[in-house]
Amino acid sequence: MDRADALPDRPRWQRVLWWVAGMVSLVVGIVGIALPVLPTVPFVLLAAFCFSRGCRRCEQWLLEHPRLGPPIRAWRRNHSVPLRAKQLAIGMMAVSSAFTWWLLAWPWRWMPAAVCLMVSVWLWRLPTTPADAKEPAPRA
Repeated sequence: MDRADALPDRPRWQRVLWWVAGMVSLVVGIVGIALPVLPTVPFVLLAAFCFSRGCRRCEQWLLEHPRLGPPIRAWRRNHSVPLRAKQLAIGMMAVSSAFTWWLLAWPWRWMPAAVCLMVSVWLWRLPTTPADAKEPAPRA
């Protein structure tokens, strides 16, 4: 982090902690692309939240990223999730939970299903993005 990133309202140690939390969230979100049990977008949203408090440059990079930026900007604009994204995420979590049921030993089998169920309920209860809501053109 350089001086351009400095957030004057927080001590350096807090900015470092926020940056670390953002990096961990971003890595978990990226791993979630390959592992359907881990939802990607909530971790990317968490990373953007952490970076907004610890590193403006990382936050800006995330917002301008062609794949990761649009969901963050949509969330910040209207705090809602597209219906298709909800359906896809819940469907993928259900399939992965069923798959892990066969892979894990008895005491641990229910854990992925329980976590995915809680995330699914939370996700479904979020407002749904209206069908006519479009991403505004990026500012130059």
